[in-house]
Amino acid sequence: MFIYSFRASTLRFFAVLLLAATALVALIVFVPTYDVAAEAGVQVNYDNVKTNEDRVKFLGQFGYNVSSEPVESVEVTLPSEFDRVFSGYNELQKAQGLDLSKYKNKAVMRYTYEITNYPTENGAKVWANVIVWRGRVIGGDVCSADPSGFIHGFERAAE
Repeated sequence: MFIYSFRASTLRFFAVLLLAATALVALIVFVPTYDVAAEAGVQVNYDNVKTNEDRVKFLGQFGYNVSSEPVESVEVTLPSEFDRVFSGYNELQKAQGLDLSKYKNKAVMRYTYEITNYPTENGAKVWANVIVWRGRVIGGDVCSADPSGFIHGFERAAE
C-alpha cells in the first residue's frame, strides 16, 4: 500500500495549471477567426506592397482595373484616440480582416487610385484607397465620388 501526501500549495499550483490549460483550449476552440478573404475562398496577400506596381497588383486581386498611377499619395498620421467617425471606419476594416487600432499614432501612407472597371449607374468615379504601413496593407476602402455614393471594403459589394 502506497500513501501519497500533498501540501495545499501543491494542490493549488496544479489547480491553477489545469484551469489555465482549460481556458487556453476554450479560447482556441471557441474564438472565431475573421479572415474574410479565406472564407470566400480567395487568398489575398497584404504583405510586400512596397511599390506602385505592387499596389496595382494588390487591387487586381479583387478584380479591379485601376489607373496606372495613384491620383493621390499622402502621408497621414492615424489618431491616438479614435473618435466616433474613425471608429466606424475601423469597423469597416475589421469586417475585412484588418484593424487600424494596432497602428494608432503611426504615420502611414494612403494611396488613392481610380477604378476604371467598376459598374456604376450614373457614371460617377469610383476610388480605391489603400493604406500602407512598412510595406503592408493595413486598411483601405472602395468608395464612390457621387455625394449619394457608397463605401465598402476591398471586396466588391454584393449586388
